[in-house]
Amino acid sequence: MRAPERVDAVIIGAGFSGLYMLKRLRERGLEAVVLERGDDVGGTWYWNRYPGARCDVESPYYSFSFDPELEQEWEWTERYPAQPELQAYMSHVADRYDLRRDIRFETTVGSAVFDDAAREWEVTSSGPQGEQVTRARFCIMATGCLSSSRNPDIEGLEDFTGEVYHTGEWPQGGVDFTGKRVGVIGTGSSGIQAIPEIAKQASHLTVFQRTPNFSVPALNGPLDPEFWADVKANYRDVRKRARSTPTGMPFPPGSESALDVGDARVQEVFDEHWTLGGFRIGACFSDLGISREANDKLADYIRGKIDTIVEDPATAEKLKPRDYPVGAKRICVDTDYYATFNLPHVDLVDVRANPISRITPEGVATGQEEYAMDVLVFATGYDAMTGSLSRIDIRGRDGRSLRDHWAAGPKTYLGLSVAGFPNMFSVAGPGSPSVLTNMVTAIELHVEWIDEHIAYLCQNGLETSEALPEFEDEWVQHVNDVADMTLMKQANSWYLGANVPGKPRVFMPYAGGLTAYTQRCDQVAEQGYHGFQLA
Repeated sequence: MRAPERVDAVIIGAGFSGLYMLKRLRERGLEAVVLERGDDVGGTWYWNRYPGARCDVESPYYSFSFDPELEQEWEWTERYPAQPELQAYMSHVADRYDLRRDIRFETTVGSAVFDDAAREWEVTSSGPQGEQVTRARFCIMATGCLSSSRNPDIEGLEDFTGEVYHTGEWPQGGVDFTGKRVGVIGTGSSGIQAIPEIAKQASHLTVFQRTPNFSVPALNGPLDPEFWADVKANYRDVRKRARSTPTGMPFPPGSESALDVGDARVQEVFDEHWTLGGFRIGACFSDLGISREANDKLADYIRGKIDTIVEDPATAEKLKPRDYPVGAKRICVDTDYYATFNLPHVDLVDVRANPISRITPEGVATGQEEYAMDVLVFATGYDAMTGSLSRIDIRGRDGRSLRDHWAAGPKTYLGLSVAGFPNMFSVAGPGSPSVLTNMVTAIELHVEWIDEHIAYLCQNGLETSEALPEFEDEWVQHVNDVADMTLMKQANSWYLGANVPGKPRVFMPYAGGLTAYTQRCDQVAEQGYHGFQLA
């Protein structure tokens, strides 16, 4: 093992969070390093290279706002950026601000342990040069909310003789499905994006669906030059509006109640948003997220659209969600997803009615039939919000394990700090709006807050900061109380950890919106970081 590397701060992850955090701390005069498992920047957008991988937030808004020169010089090409363009953007950011010199690529973090006596973190990692220990005063988790992919535990998987891929761990060179029989297991966001693309190559595609998802058309295409010019001319105002909405997007939610206007008006607004494209339809009325009666109007509307697209009535029925509200699972944004099931070589298998019993050497067996496959693609998602943290052995004061602290579900104060883990901060962690908002807007808010908090500690001769247990408990209760006011708990979603067997069912993101959350964070800072133990 090499001699320990000593820095002011160690940042884990080189996605949007890690890059901006490094830039801010460097400008603060602190020495920081980033430890990154991949061989390039990008975070979630480095690993998610599957066919059709694309952001569901429009490109002008899914970008950094910290430098007006950066936003003027970068040219987006599509309304919704695809994975290669997103990674190219982040690579440009890393090069423009000379960030790579402080990023250790192909480096996997095994543990992060707080040294009580030295009041610093000892982070052990392994990389191209072997094992390395990094000691730092601050440890910042920029590990991402959707970065820890997981395969389902299906009997016989190890016996399958064909190719196996996961959408969250896609090969860099891509996969050629030409002439192959392909099975896709999972119809969440990544499955809904990948299925139409895989169908273009495969000789036969079988989609195994447990739970249908509400999906709306992206209406993606080349970025309109006039629109893009207008955004660039008014970017500062666009950014200001984005930070003043619950979603972190520069569009205010609808102010009308779907229950207070007539059916004709409801139809008009839904039609307008359907042809507009994107998931803004989920907030086009003020009560869609809190009233099941109002939400049912939107659910019926989307189910009606499925009927108009899918030619076979039995297939259309399988694709219709019936047992949870729109938005209780993240609304998917697609290109030709439903229409793909009109193709003669594409089949849909309902594994809720006909469960998968095992993977065989030749394919997938259900209780009724065996499906021969050359390739299996798992679009089964992630151990969301907590998975990337839980796979690291993180230990705070007195050797207390984060896994033990979170045994009944994640506990944080503001999604930023954990009681008993001094000087450890998480960007877009559980208990923050993160995945319920424009992630880049939420990330910028967190990075700036953490940077300013560290500056406060340095300026006031304070060595450590950590959440007080009672404030952590109060925040967790508040997060749950807010979620209870919405319809978001009425689905077995990854927001609750329902996709991971044995994971505690706790609603993890903050559903109160970015605006209210920002006000709370600002208030905490203005009150001398109320709720933190500063020593």
